[in-house]
Amino acid sequence: MNPFKTIALPAIASVVLLAGGAFAQPIRIGLIGPFSGGSGDFGNSARFGAELAVKEINEVGGYMSRPFELVVRDDKANPDVGLKAAQELVLDEKVNFTIGFCNTGVAMKALDVFQKNKHLLMVPCSQGTALTTQYPPQQSYIFRVAPPDVSNAKFLIAEIIDRRKLARVAIFADQTGYGEGGLKDLSAELAKRGLTPAYVARFPLGIASLTEQMRTAKQARVEAIVAYTVGPEQAAAVKSRVEAGVSAPFFAPWPLSFRSVLENAGPSALEGTMMVQTIVHDTLNERRASFLARYYKHAGEKRIGSLMAAAQSYDAVHIMLRALFVTKGNTSADALKHALENFERPYQGVITTYNQPFSNTDHEAFSPNMLFLGVWREGQIEYYYPEDAKRASYIRRKQDV
Repeated sequence: MNPFKTIALPAIASVVLLAGGAFAQPIRIGLIGPFSGGSGDFGNSARFGAELAVKEINEVGGYMSRPFELVVRDDKANPDVGLKAAQELVLDEKVNFTIGFCNTGVAMKALDVFQKNKHLLMVPCSQGTALTTQYPPQQSYIFRVAPPDVSNAKFLIAEIIDRRKLARVAIFADQTGYGEGGLKDLSAELAKRGLTPAYVARFPLGIASLTEQMRTAKQARVEAIVAYTVGPEQAAAVKSRVEAGVSAPFFAPWPLSFRSVLENAGPSALEGTMMVQTIVHDTLNERRASFLARYYKHAGEKRIGSLMAAAQSYDAVHIMLRALFVTKGNTSADALKHALENFERPYQGVITTYNQPFSNTDHEAFSPNMLFLGVWREGQIEYYYPEDAKRASYIRRKQDV
């Protein structure tokens, strides 16, 4: 039996008794993610974050006495399984809206299910650029509370080329949709500067070693390495870099920050490697400190699999609650879409304060100014730049780009 089939959170009634004895129908929220397998660490972080938000909302009465109920499906990081999960939630379970996807290849295969059936999807983790460009925003029912890879690529290439003056860049990209999209975005940013990758390595998921590819990169005299892949393969990349004796600095998007990478690679192999982050574990910001304390209690974890996945999923649920107040409980995709594109009141979230996160021409909640460069130091992720650490108590808000 699948333990993630349908979950109504503990201590939360499926329905709430209203005045006069009538029962309120729950707001049913689909939740799709990789809760088992190699992507399980950040998938379960997303699930725990969403569960925590639902729990808190229901403790204060839900939406107008209508409780939130999560209907959960494990996509196992498999595109075919993810497609089936989307079909079940939209066509069979008929949930009111869906929050989901951590893996870009999985999300891309399922997008048509949401768009063609006019069902709103809020993506809290997957960062593939194509997710929100597959359909024009004016017609799209796909929104995202995570930085798109086009922003990650701009951030990383600006750091490597513009700030550090390192021109010979190697790109290690897996053969999934995520890796393909990352390679495309990074190459486009290099092309803007009249450059091409000094070396490109493509590899399948499940690869145990990239030492041979790292040696080839070394022979190509690369000055920086960017790895676009998920947790287990990030661990393989950083270990192989050490084995090959490559001294070029190592950069990556957010999967390098996953707990599984630390567990599989060890702190010594990770030392000094850098990644894009929207949030770093600190207690200087009161909202974040409060979230961390409540998350640890709810999840029963000593270390979060992915803080970004947890915080962004938590914020995604609360953003949808704000949309419901605008629609006065109308859960049709058109009503929710209009509400999200015309946010009436700011929401003070964990990642940031969301003022106008979306519009009818922009379904991305994040802009590049909201990104930080994180670094592994002695088994912990810290801000790379001291000035970012000093500003940790401040919130970076979305800017027009």
